[in-house]
Amino acid sequence: MDYYSNQISKLIDELSRLPGIGAKSASRLAFHLIHMPKEEVKRLADTMVEARENVRYCNECCTLTDQELCPICSNLNRDHKTIMVVENTRDLAAYEKTGKYNGVYHVLHGAISPMLGIGPGDIKLKELIRRLEGDVEEVIIATNSSLEGETTAMYISKLIKPTGVKVSRIASGVPVGGDLEYIDEVTLLRALEGRTQL
Repeated sequence: MDYYSNQISKLIDELSRLPGIGAKSASRLAFHLIHMPKEEVKRLADTMVEARENVRYCNECCTLTDQELCPICSNLNRDHKTIMVVENTRDLAAYEKTGKYNGVYHVLHGAISPMLGIGPGDIKLKELIRRLEGDVEEVIIATNSSLEGETTAMYISKLIKPTGVKVSRIASGVPVGGDLEYIDEVTLLRALEGRTQL
């Protein structure tokens, strides 16, 4: 039995298609939108359409931007000889929030996953290799420590090593505030192997 009118049900259905939005959240969002002033709803809708039409890949690092070059790639104060490879734009944002990395990035938009049918040709690897023809000294691989992220990191490492460019991998190990008894063995082993001198 339908509880809502056709328009409300349709709005809830569309909102529930968004990642991380279940039926209850979609319902709350739908009723919030319905009660918003029409001008605000129109502004929100226009902003979504404009973003979809105008956001594209940066010509250099492949992150999402509305310019030819993203703000990071166009910043001459950044170290353009060091490239950090990340899986997606959200990972780039996470590193930027630290305020400690001054190099540039390369966004793959995915990771190699034979199980899901995603191969090297399905992510932005050709663009990365093209960038290495320039003046690059180091590539830092910062993919996730999942099976797909590790597979991607190994593949990139094998691709880059013959070029003579230094390849490194971000450290992984025990999270800050983590209790050792709850950490898996692989993470503990990596933490031990990646230990640093104090």
